[in-house]
Formats: sequence, C-alpha cells, structure tokens
Amino acid sequence: MPSSFTCLAIVFIACAMTIVAAKEYQVGGAVGWRIPAANETELYNVWASRRRFHIGDTLRFRYTDSVVIVEKYGFFHCDASQPIVYYNTGDTLVNLDKLGAFYFISGSEQRCNKGQKMIVNVTAARYHPPTIASAPNYDPYHDAVAPAPSQGSGPSTSLDTGLAVSVSASTMAYVVALAGLGLCLVQP
Repeated sequence: MPSSFTCLAIVFIACAMTIVAAKEYQVGGAVGWRIPAANETELYNVWASRRRFHIGDTLRFRYTDSVVIVEKYGFFHCDASQPIVYYNTGDTLVNLDKLGAFYFISGSEQRCNKGQKMIVNVTAARYHPPTIASAPNYDPYHDAVAPAPSQGSGPSTSLDTGLAVSVSASTMAYVVALAGLGLCLVQP
C-alpha cells in the first residue's frame, strides 16, 4: 500500500522530468537581439531554422530596444502597432507555449526593416519507432549468393540525423505521473 509520501514523490519526479525536458535558447547567441549587419539580414531566421523548438522551451532575448510578438502580417510589414505582446525590459524570457509559428520583430520599424526579426516554428516532440525488417526467405535447396552492397550511396540513413529512437522526457514524465496516480488510487 503506497503512502501519501510515495504518491507525492512520484508526482514531484514527474514534474521535475517535465521541467528538465524544456530548453532555454539565447536568441542570437552571444550577440543577442540587435540589428544584423547589412549582409546578415536573415541572421535570426537562419539561427532559428537551425534549432528544433518544442512546447515548453523558452527564448531569452537580451536587447537595448524592444521585442514584439506580432501576427504574420505585422512580421512581414514590420508593423508593431497591434502587438500580441510587447517587451522593453532589456532581458526577456518568452515561453513557447503552443504549436505553430511565433513572429518576433523589433518595436522599431527601422530596426525591423534592417533584419531584426525572426520566425520561430514550434513543433511537437517526435517519436520515430524503429523500422522492422522482414526476415529473408530461406530456401535450403537453393544456393544463392547474397547481393553485393550498393556502392557510392553513402551511409545508411534509416533515422533522421539527431533523432534517437526513444521516448521524450515529457512523455516519460506523463507515464510516471499516471503510474503514480494509479498506485495512489489502488489503496485498499
């Protein structure tokens, strides 16, 4: 019979696992949120496209101007007149709390037009189950030579680069929480 302490410990562990699963990203790395050089106007979109953002991740903006979350129209027209959220504290942590695109621009139209803007696409955590290969047909009465491996095709890429066949930490947290809840409810 699980005690109240055991149930509380399981819930705490599940919550801690969920927190560990989220990542914090420093927008722009060491340079932060600034006007890009004239030849780097896509600096922030390139930066964002090289990362995988998931629900629960956060973006840290360090800046001297402002950061504005806008709709798609506001992004493409550098229009901050109808902000979803406006930040101007110089150090802002934005929680990515939903799937889809987040549109960030500078509150200054001139800075935005010079490239101080970024689209971040938030995706769900993915799980790719391993592909199960069928067993080769075996005919003991037929001597066959195995086909030669293909030449020049490069290394096998059965999984996307950087993806491991494992359950995400958040999914594990939910499983632990449900198991703990089940144990707590099965008290005689």
